[in-house]
Amino acid sequence: MADTLTSDTATTTIQIGQRRVGPGQSVFVIAEAGVNHNGDESTALKMIDAAVAGGADAIKFQYFSAELLTTDDAPTARYQTQSTGKRSQRAILRELELSHATFDRLANACRVRGIEFIVTPFAASSVVDACRLGLSAVKVASTDLIDHELLTNAAGAHLPLIVSTGAAHQHEIAEAVTLLRHAGVRERLILLHCISAYPARVEQANLGAIQQLANRFGCVTGFSDHTKSTMTSAMAVCAGAHILEKHFTLDRTANGPDHAMSLEPSELAEYIRLARLADEALGIGDVGVSAVEMEVRQASRKRIVAAREIKAGETISKGMLTVKRAATGLEANQLPSVVGRRALQDMLADEPVSLELLL
Repeated sequence: MADTLTSDTATTTIQIGQRRVGPGQSVFVIAEAGVNHNGDESTALKMIDAAVAGGADAIKFQYFSAELLTTDDAPTARYQTQSTGKRSQRAILRELELSHATFDRLANACRVRGIEFIVTPFAASSVVDACRLGLSAVKVASTDLIDHELLTNAAGAHLPLIVSTGAAHQHEIAEAVTLLRHAGVRERLILLHCISAYPARVEQANLGAIQQLANRFGCVTGFSDHTKSTMTSAMAVCAGAHILEKHFTLDRTANGPDHAMSLEPSELAEYIRLARLADEALGIGDVGVSAVEMEVRQASRKRIVAAREIKAGETISKGMLTVKRAATGLEANQLPSVVGRRALQDMLADEPVSLELLL
């Protein structure tokens, strides 16, 4: 598919549930529950509570059937076998499935608790069923960036679409974005920079790619964070992320493929706190004097004062003047406009010079 993309950075925002996301808006944080519920509904409900308590805007679960997702001999990655043993992906994922009825109850719990509900469908045929849950957005995993049928079905949901870009070449991202735009997803597409390593080290995060994605594809961008750090939220916000996604768990020592690289609830809360702090620190980006600076400006700015006693009628030369911190008077950068004028009255040494004293 031809790459017909623009390079304009996104200026519009996207509505996800009750929140606007994008430039000029506070960062939107998704607590990624993933499969860390270990197939247990009560654990999933507790994770919703933990995400709310931590200040997340949304919680996300993975919506899949092991039979539809993998073959029986699909290999496992090293991070998956470390806590689950040397079994096939299908065997591991069977134990992590949740029924549609369970998802329906989770969606209702999110509505009651006031947190946005998002899922990642992993099969094209599952998108419609997933969207019947009343989602705030649809997420496409990095692994499915090249599943164009899934992308097309996800585009047809007419919901905000969040697409991760881990382990993808630029041309693969471009093909996916072009496909989605042809399918009508333009003002509701979010791309997440992602490093598909579990976990990724902080120095591998390549956060500069967040703004590069925005510049290249002209859409809202963010970071799907696979590090174990809490500080990367602030780093990503400062690098231009408008949306963050972070794995969390109730117990990092639990058995399961993703627990070891996930944050526990207190760490998730700290992650979100640092993201909000970075958001505040960035401000609106205007260059100029802020209200909080006015007191120091008044106390420390240099002003023009008489270097010696000046008599009324004298023509003022540069040697008669100096600049010092003073309560009143003309600011130092106006010194050239004072030289050559005449004093209207006597001035004492250190007396501030104002226009009222000059002719």
